[in-house]
Parts: sequence; structure tokens; C-alpha cells
Amino acid sequence: MDLVFSAFAVLLFAAVILLIEGAWLWWSGTHGGGARRIARRLELMAARGEDGALAPRVTILKQRRYSAAPWLEALLRRPRLLPLAVLLDRLLLQAGMGWSVARLLGVQAGLLLAAAVAPPLAGLPRPAHLLALAAALLAPALLLYRARSARLARLQEQLPEAADFLSRALRAGHSFANVLHMVGNEMPEPIGSEFRTAYEEINYGVPMNEALHNLGARIPLTDLRYLVIAVLIQRESGGNLAELLGNIARMVRARLRLLGQIRVLTAEGRMSAWILGLLPLGAIAMMSLTSYEYSSVLWTDPGGVKMLWYGAGAMLAGLLWMRQLIRIRL
Repeated sequence: MDLVFSAFAVLLFAAVILLIEGAWLWWSGTHGGGARRIARRLELMAARGEDGALAPRVTILKQRRYSAAPWLEALLRRPRLLPLAVLLDRLLLQAGMGWSVARLLGVQAGLLLAAAVAPPLAGLPRPAHLLALAAALLAPALLLYRARSARLARLQEQLPEAADFLSRALRAGHSFANVLHMVGNEMPEPIGSEFRTAYEEINYGVPMNEALHNLGARIPLTDLRYLVIAVLIQRESGGNLAELLGNIARMVRARLRLLGQIRVLTAEGRMSAWILGLLPLGAIAMMSLTSYEYSSVLWTDPGGVKMLWYGAGAMLAGLLWMRQLIRIRL
């Protein structure tokens, strides 16, 4: 009896040890340091950043997916829908948003459905219904373009520092590919991720010229195109690239100072446009709250509806005209 008990205890001890070792091997294989390195590499290749959000990364196939669902991916890659999908994907890439084309289209469809169903259920008049449909149709595009403009403005502010970084590193004797890697690791977002993407493309075997062209396509800035063209010309004809990049950095800083002065000079016009654009909306909102019966004639009477449409058209034309007056391109 004692022998059987001793054998059972030994086998139980061995089973517990094997169970613990198996749990440890499973955990280290899925959550250990090696697994994390592999996961980061796969996320990099699958166009995901370190924080889990989508970022403009490179894939092995050099092809971004428009949807996680295979059937929707195939639908978006049809010849009739492919140009629209490419345009939306490029805008999402330039805006730095972690959305796919399918998600953007899904949000758009959801907003349109809500705008089509909610106003009639709430008993709102037809102009309010049409206004809700227009807002649902334009809101995602406006938010996308606003995020893109903000990111490009941030990239333009960081570009002189990146050009100086490239110039100093080249003077120190580093190769251009290593300099791209250093800029990607040392510079803050969003310019760091863009240069890191260019380095990863070169690391995967993409030619240097093509990787730089891809960088210019992802960041549609004139100053960055100057930098890319300078590097490409230097690779073909030779020259002092470090000095050339330093000159580009000084030129970009001078342009940014000039843009800042222009924004100061046009601030009054921009404020006037905002006030003149929002004042009629605020006035009709206050009148609706204080004297609803008096102001409701505008959207209940056919003549009032026509006046609203004429007024909206005149306001839109005036805002576009003021925008052209205060918008100065360099």
C-alpha cells in the first residue's frame, strides 16, 4: 500500500511539473519576448503601428486591404469601384486614420440611414430632412479632409528638422538608408513613421528611388518633393547631398515664416467669414426658441421655403468668395 501511494505521489508530482512547464511554454510562446518581436514584425507587415492602430506601413505584397471581409474586398476591387476605393484609401493614408475603406463606407451608410429615418420620425419639416441628408453625406468627407490637412500641416512643420537631421547624419558618415532609419526612430510622429516606412520598404528590397517616390506620394507636400528630387538627382549625378539638404531646410523654414505672416494678415478676414456664416444660423435658432410661431413661417409656407433656399445659396456663394479672398497660395 505504501509503495502504491509513493508511486501515485511521484506521478502526481511529475504531472504537476509537466503541467506547469507546459503552461510556461505556452505563455512564453504567445506572450514572451520572442513572440512579441514576431507580433510586432507581423503588425508592421500588416500595416499596423505599435499602438495597434492602422498606420501607413508596408506589406510584403505591397498592397493595402480595403476590407477585412473577403467578399467586400473583392467587391471594392472591381473595376467600377476600384478608383473610388483607391482614392479613399489614399486619403485615409494621408490623414493617418486607422480606418479601412470598408469602415469609412460603413459609417457613411449608417449616417445616411439615420438621416433618412430620424427626421420623419421626429416630425421635422422637409428642409430639415434634406439638411440632415446633406450633413450625413458630407460630414465624413469633411472630417477626413480636416484630419488630412492637420496631419500635412504637422508634417510640414517637422520637415525642416528632418532635413537638418538628414544633413547632420550624412556629414557624420552614415549611409542614406541608415539615415532614414535613424530619422524614423528619433523623430516624433507623424514624420517618424513615414520615414520608417520608407526604410522598411528599402529593407524589404524596394529600390531606393521607388521608396522615395512612394514617400512623396504618401505626403503630398511641395517641400518634401523638393527633398525627394534633390536626393534622386544626387544619386544620379553626385554632389554634396548634406549641404543640399541643409539648404532645403532653410528654404522650408523661410516659407513657414512667410506662411505664418500671411495667416496673421488674413486672420481678420477668416474671423469675418466665420461670424457672417454663423450669424444667420444663430439668429434663426434664437427666433425659433423665442418666437416659434413667427419664425416657423419660413419652413411651413412655400414662399418661406424658397427664401430659405435662396438665402442658403447666397450664404454659400459669399463664404466661397471670402475664402478665395483670404486664401493665398505660395
